[in-house]
Amino acid sequence: MVGTYSEYSETRAVVPAVEAAASGVSWDAVFAGAAVATAVTLALMVLGAGFGLSIVSPWPGSGAGATTFAVTTAIGLVVIQWVASGLGGYVTGRLRTRWTSLHTDEVAFRDTAHGFLAWCVSTLFVVLILGVVTYGTASTGVQATATVASGAAQGATAAAPAAVPADPTGYAIDLLFRPAPDAQPPAAGTTDPRPEVARILANAVAAGSLPAADKSYLAQLVAQRTGLSQADAEKRVDEMTAQVDAAVAKARETADAARKAGLSTAFTAFLALLIGAFIAAVSASLGGHLRDDRI
Repeated sequence: MVGTYSEYSETRAVVPAVEAAASGVSWDAVFAGAAVATAVTLALMVLGAGFGLSIVSPWPGSGAGATTFAVTTAIGLVVIQWVASGLGGYVTGRLRTRWTSLHTDEVAFRDTAHGFLAWCVSTLFVVLILGVVTYGTASTGVQATATVASGAAQGATAAAPAAVPADPTGYAIDLLFRPAPDAQPPAAGTTDPRPEVARILANAVAAGSLPAADKSYLAQLVAQRTGLSQADAEKRVDEMTAQVDAAVAKARETADAARKAGLSTAFTAFLALLIGAFIAAVSASLGGHLRDDRI
């Protein structure tokens, strides 16, 4: 008796799909390649530091400037990623478990994925090691600086109990109130105008210019304290204002240059990491291909 299609569909057995007994990832090979890439990366970084590529000097003609540092850092990052990722990926491909009964395209994909995984693990290792080293160095430096500063402060206090604390604007204010020749000293008990002048200068730096009212007031103070005429006092204030403006402009220029160098270094580091990931994947594919051909 011939049954209907529905009867056959109800009695037909469903054969489950056969899954592989083991994972497609050879983690031993991945961690071995990552260890190689991490070690090579750290070794090349130490070599670069030995050549002085990580030393930046703010002084012209001394050490590496900001531009030179950005260029050398870019080249160094690319070279380090290229060499370390290439070796790590190749080792991963040569050491991974051989996959049987797989299509050639699937084998190539797995090799590429293993190289990428080795690069990921290596990058995490390097970041972790550098983070620990940086934290330890910073902690040691802070402790050493605190110890030295404490000792220096105690020595300075013992040698000169009445010493005046260091002030970046102190010298400029002293020049501003330097008395004229044959000028009479200020009367005893006269209030020292230096703290007020320091606040006026700080406000001028924050605002970007010295207001006319503050400029006139400073000229009056200078004329009273130094014995200069009003015109000479105004001239001295103008000279000081010009120096302050030049210093502020120089500081802003330096900060802007440092910001641009930092952005360039960040983009270069990102590009170097992409290059490293690509090289690791290609090297792992090459290493796996050579392994299968020689076994």
